[in-house]
Amino acid sequence: MNSLKLRRLWALLILGLVGRTVTLFGAAAGTCGFPAIYNFGDSNSDTGGISAALNAIQPPNGETFFGHPSGRACDGRLIIDFIGTSFRHGANFATGGSSIRPGGYSPFHLGIQVSQFIQFKSRTTDLFNRLRSHNRTAIPIKHIARPQEFSKALYTFDIGQNDLAYGYQHSSEEQVRASIPDILDTFCEAVQQLYKEGARYFWVHNTGPIGCLPYSILYNKSPENRDSSGCVKSQNTVSREFNRQLKSQLLKLRKKLPFARIVHVDMYSVKYLLITKAKSQGFVKNPVKFCCGSYYGYHIDCGKREVVNGTVYGNPCEDPSRQISWDGIHYSEAANSWIANHILDGSFSDPPLPVDKACQALRDA
Repeated sequence: MNSLKLRRLWALLILGLVGRTVTLFGAAAGTCGFPAIYNFGDSNSDTGGISAALNAIQPPNGETFFGHPSGRACDGRLIIDFIGTSFRHGANFATGGSSIRPGGYSPFHLGIQVSQFIQFKSRTTDLFNRLRSHNRTAIPIKHIARPQEFSKALYTFDIGQNDLAYGYQHSSEEQVRASIPDILDTFCEAVQQLYKEGARYFWVHNTGPIGCLPYSILYNKSPENRDSSGCVKSQNTVSREFNRQLKSQLLKLRKKLPFARIVHVDMYSVKYLLITKAKSQGFVKNPVKFCCGSYYGYHIDCGKREVVNGTVYGNPCEDPSRQISWDGIHYSEAANSWIANHILDGSFSDPPLPVDKACQALRDA
C-alpha cells in the first residue's frame, strides 16, 4: 500500500470523529488499566459530534474552559471529559439530541452510534494490520487503536433523557411511561450487539431528574406539580420509573452475558443531591435559574442574541460557576465537575466500584 492510499484511509477513519475525544485515566496499581473508552450518548456527553455533523455550536458555549466553542453544549467540560483519553485510546459517538430509539430530535440514535462504532472498529483493525505489514509509512502505528484493545476497553453510556423529553412534547406522560419497556429493550439490544463485537466492560448512567431542568420547570407551571426542591414532580416520577426498569434490565443482562461486567451509575440521585445542596455547595439555589439563553417571555437559545422592545435577551451570566444549569437544559462545567467527583469513586455505582475498577464487577452483583 502506498503512502497516498494510507493517508486517504486515515482521513476516512477520523472524519466523523474530529473534536470528539475524551481523556483517559491512568492505570494505577490495582486498577483495570482500560486502554480505551468508547462512549455512546446524547448532548450530556457529546464533545463535538452534532456540531460537526449538523449545526455548529456557537459562542458563548465553551467560554469557561476552552475560551471558544468546543462542540459541547456547555460553558466548558462535560462529565465525560473528567473520565477521559487521547484519540488512539477511544472515540466518542455521542451526539446532541440523540435518543435510544429512532424518531426523536436527532437522526443519530443509539443504533446508528453502535453502527458507527462497528465501522470504526473494522476500519481501524484493517488499517492497523496494513500498517503493521509495511515497514515504511507516514502514519505512526502507535496512533492507531490496536485490535486487541477493543475487548479490554470501557464502554460508557449516557442516553435516554431525550426519549422521555421528546415523548413529553409529543404525547402524554402516561404514554411516555408506557413506552419505557420498549425504550429499554432497544437499549439492551445495543449492549448485546456491542458484546457480540467483543465489548466486555460497561459503565451505564441512568437518566437524571428531568423535572429539575429549568426548561421543564418553566413550561410546567402548575404549583401542585412541584416537589420540595421546586422540580416537576410527575416528570421526576417517570424518570425514577425509567431508572427502576433500567436497573432491572441490567441485572438480566449480567446473567445473560457471561463475560460482561456491568456497572450501573445512579446519575439521578447524584444530580438531585446537587440540586438539594445547591446553596451549601456554592451554587444559586433557585431551580429555574440558568446562565445562557432565555425562556422568560422570549425563547432565545444559548448562542443567540435578540433585542425585543429595548430588552436584550441571550447574553450569558457573568459567573457560570454559580449556576447548576448552563442553558436551561444542560449542566454547567462547575456542576459537571461536582457530579464527576461524586460518581467516579463509585459512591453512586452498583456495584460500588470506582470507574477505574469497573472490570472487577461481579457477574451477578
